[in-house]
Amino acid sequence: MFEPGIARQLSPLVRRITAPNPGPMTGPGTNTYLLGTDQIAVIDPGPAIDSHIDAIMAASAGKIGQIFCTHTHSDHSPAAAKLAELTGAELIGAPPPNDPYNDQTFSPTVSVFDGQRFKGSDFTVLAVHTPGHVGNHYCFLLEEEGMVFAGDHVMNGSTVVIIPPSGDMKHYVESLQKLAQLPLQVIAPAHGDLIGAPLDEINGLIAHRLKREAKVVETLERIGAKTIAEMVSAVYDDVHPDLHTWAKLSLEAHLLKLEVEMRVSRSSDERWALIK
Repeated sequence: MFEPGIARQLSPLVRRITAPNPGPMTGPGTNTYLLGTDQIAVIDPGPAIDSHIDAIMAASAGKIGQIFCTHTHSDHSPAAAKLAELTGAELIGAPPPNDPYNDQTFSPTVSVFDGQRFKGSDFTVLAVHTPGHVGNHYCFLLEEEGMVFAGDHVMNGSTVVIIPPSGDMKHYVESLQKLAQLPLQVIAPAHGDLIGAPLDEINGLIAHRLKREAKVVETLERIGAKTIAEMVSAVYDDVHPDLHTWAKLSLEAHLLKLEVEMRVSRSSDERWALIK
């Protein structure tokens, strides 16, 4: 189902090619989507792996007019520059935050904004700003089919890591609520298979995040003021310890959300405590 280099037809207007970059954080690999039957749009061109770029070029017969990047993490946007060079396509997305987690080579020719629409010969794409996983994250809705290309806002089979400072848990939950207001039929994630019943999925993700937040509060009530390193094993006791390095980032994002809501405070030695 996710054999690299194979273009699989998902709907009348959409095909998927999975990049050869499987792993703990990418699942089967990054999904690149091809939209349209004449002029082609590419969503999330993925890592700059020659075989993957070749597969995209072959499947599109070089007829690429637009390249969309949901965000600028290294498994999503690095192939964009090469594809644009080969095809002359517009490069659409938001500039990268200045941090080591983002692809600083990404330079859009069209800086996207919330609510912007893009027309192809047989499709319309609506840009939806969905900060949370990272501040420059956008989802793209194929209006003709109600299919939303969710990047890393929604993943099939795992939850999304929120990486401060650009990543923001409060914004993430709010962006999920925003996505739920759209006329969705199916979610096309950047990792994993298509997700039906999109509202059930989105509401489940919101409930999961709020449940984890409640666990953060319960942990602080039980063990008192602690650093993130001291808290992570208790808050994420259902996550394999090998993933706790990533879990610390999401834990920090939860704490920052609670801090904005004036429910926790942080001391000068980075210990977090509940505000009584």
